[in-house]
Amino acid sequence: MDQVEFSGGVMHIKDHSSPPLSQETVEKLIQRSQEAKQQAYCPYSKFRVGAALLTKDNSVITGCNVENACYNLGVCAERNVIAKAVSEGHRSFKAIAIASDMNDKFISPCGGCRQFMREFGLHWDVYLSKPDGLYLKRTVDELLPDSFGPEELLRK
Repeated sequence: MDQVEFSGGVMHIKDHSSPPLSQETVEKLIQRSQEAKQQAYCPYSKFRVGAALLTKDNSVITGCNVENACYNLGVCAERNVIAKAVSEGHRSFKAIAIASDMNDKFISPCGGCRQFMREFGLHWDVYLSKPDGLYLKRTVDELLPDSFGPEELLRK
């Protein structure tokens, strides 16, 4: 996973890729995202989304989408769970699982959420799931190729 460190006013990017997750860990992470989906507040769209984030220290943090009558004030599950993790002191992530009620296709993060995930590195896993537990594994880099990130701010 990429990590940004500041020292002497200079930003340093380090790649801290994690070893692959066990099948059991992936299944548990997806299950937690399915459970988080149950807490979604979506009275307008009725489109429930849950997310479960695995931190570098193996903590699992969950979040869900929260809508608002002023539509643009709502927050997606992915941004919700990352903000929650950051507020609890986490900055490095191994994986995120995303769940919805869609049976015909895998849930996929919106562009804003992809950029939000990108802030915390390119080389961590994103599990796009269906209610039956089937999933696709991608990395942040695969979901947002040729992206703009913290290291771009180093360029003159």
